[in-house]
Amino acid sequence: MNEQRVSHSPGLRAWFGLLVVLGPVLLVAMDGSVLFLAMTKISEALSPTADQALWILDVYGFAVGSLLIAFGNIGDRYGRLKLLMTGAAVFGAASAGAAFAPGPELLIAFRALMGVAGATLLPSALAVLSELFTDPRRRAMAIGVFAATFAAGFAIGPVVGGQLLSSFWWGSVFLINLPVVVLFLVLAPVLLREVHASRTGRIDVLSVLLSAAGILLTVYAIKHVAAEGLAPLPVATGIVGIVTLGWFARRQLHLEHPLIDFRLFRDRVFTIAVITGLLPLAAWSAVAYLGGIYLQSVLGLTVLDAALVALPGAVVLTVTCIITPALAARIGTRAALVTCHFFIAAGLLLLLATSVSGGIGWYVASTVIAGIGYGISFSVVADTAVAAVPAERAGSAAAIAETSNEIGNALGIVLLGSLAALIFRLQGPDLAGTLNGTLQIPGLAPAVIGDAKSAFVTGLHAAAVIAGILHAALGVFALRHLPRAFTSTDDACPGPLGQDTIAESSV
Repeated sequence: MNEQRVSHSPGLRAWFGLLVVLGPVLLVAMDGSVLFLAMTKISEALSPTADQALWILDVYGFAVGSLLIAFGNIGDRYGRLKLLMTGAAVFGAASAGAAFAPGPELLIAFRALMGVAGATLLPSALAVLSELFTDPRRRAMAIGVFAATFAAGFAIGPVVGGQLLSSFWWGSVFLINLPVVVLFLVLAPVLLREVHASRTGRIDVLSVLLSAAGILLTVYAIKHVAAEGLAPLPVATGIVGIVTLGWFARRQLHLEHPLIDFRLFRDRVFTIAVITGLLPLAAWSAVAYLGGIYLQSVLGLTVLDAALVALPGAVVLTVTCIITPALAARIGTRAALVTCHFFIAAGLLLLLATSVSGGIGWYVASTVIAGIGYGISFSVVADTAVAAVPAERAGSAAAIAETSNEIGNALGIVLLGSLAALIFRLQGPDLAGTLNGTLQIPGLAPAVIGDAKSAFVTGLHAAAVIAGILHAALGVFALRHLPRAFTSTDDACPGPLGQDTIAESSV
C-alpha cells in the first residue's frame, strides 16, 4: 500500500509543472476581458468606428471558441506539448504586434491571431497537466486549480488592464503577456512531457471552415446593422452566415467523428449546463465592457479608479469559484445551478439604479451580487455537462462546455453590446457611432454631452434588463426541469472541473 502511495504521489516536478501550465491559461482568460477598461484609451488613440471597437473586443473570443475543438483534435494527433509551445510563441508574437498596432484594422488582425493561438493553449494545457498527475485525487485537485485560474483570469482582466493604463499607454495590456510567454517557453521543455492520444477518424476540415465562417459572417452582420443600420450587404452577409451555420450543424449529424456532437443536447441536464456556460459569460462580458465605459466616460472616473471599482466584484467572483465545489457538494448541483442564475439576475437588475449623475455604489453592489452567480456557474458547468453524458462521450461534452464559455464571452459583446450601440445610435445626438467618439468632438454643448451620456446609460440598462430576464427565466426552467436528485460530483472526483473523465478524455 505504501509503495502504491509513493508511486502515485506527485513530486516537485509536477507542482512546478502545474505552475508553468497555469501561465498560458491565465493569459488566455485575461485577454478575453483585459480590454474592457482599456477601450476608452484605445478609442482615443486609434479612433475606431463603432463596429471596429466591437471587433477589437470580441474577435479574440470568437477565434478561440470557433477553433477550440479543432485544435484539441490536432493536439491529440501531433503532440500536445508541441502544440502548446507553438501556440504560446504565436500568442506572444501576436501580443507584441497588437501592442504596437498603428490602426484599428491591424489591432483587429493581431487580436484574431491571438485568438487562434489561444485556441491551441487551453485543451493542450489541460492534457499536459493531466499527464503530470497520475493519482485521480491529485489530478482532480490540479484540474480544480486550473479551473479557478481560468475563472480568475476573466475576473481580474479588467482590473489588471486598469492598473497598467494608470501608468502606461494602452499597448501595455498586451505587452504584459510577453514575460509569461518567455518564462513558459524556457521552463516547459524541462518540466513537461509530450502527450499524444490515439484517436480514430480525422479532422473534418470543412466543418472547421464552416463553423468559423458562419460565426464570423453572422457576427459581422449583427455589428454592422447595430452600428450603421439596415443595408443590403450586411443583411445578405447575415443570411449567408446563418445558412453556413445550419450547414455546419447538419453536417455534424452525419459525420462519424463530428467536431460537435449535437446529439448530446438531447439530454436536458447537459443542455442546461451548456447554456449555463454560455449565458453568464455573455452577461458578464457585456456588462464589464459597457460598465468600463460608464465609469470612465459617463461618470468621469480615471482608469485606475474604474479598476478599483471593479475590484470587489472580481474578488467575489474568484473566491466563489474556489469555494463552490464544497458548496455544491453540500447543497447539490441542482441547487447551485438554479441559485447562480437568480443571483446573476438580481445583480444585473441593480444596474437600473445607475444614472448619468451617479451610481458607483449601485454598480459595485451589482458586480458583487452577480459575481456570486458567475463564480458558481464557472465552477460547475464543465463538471455538470460531463456527468450528464455516458463516459465514452465525456471528451465531446467537455469540449462543448469549454467552447460555450468562449463563445458566450464573445456573444455577450456582440449581441448585448450591439443592442446598446443600436440604442445609442437611435437616441443619441447622432454625431458619432459611440459615446467616446461623440465626446471627442470639440466644442460640444453641455446639453449634447448630457444627451449622449443619457443615451449610453439607456443602452446599458437595456442590456442589463435583457440579460437579467434571460437568467431569471433559465433559473426557473432549471428549477422545474432538473431532476431533484441530480448531482454531478462523486467522492473520488472533487473540484470545479474535477472529473477524471475530463482529464482522461483530454489525453
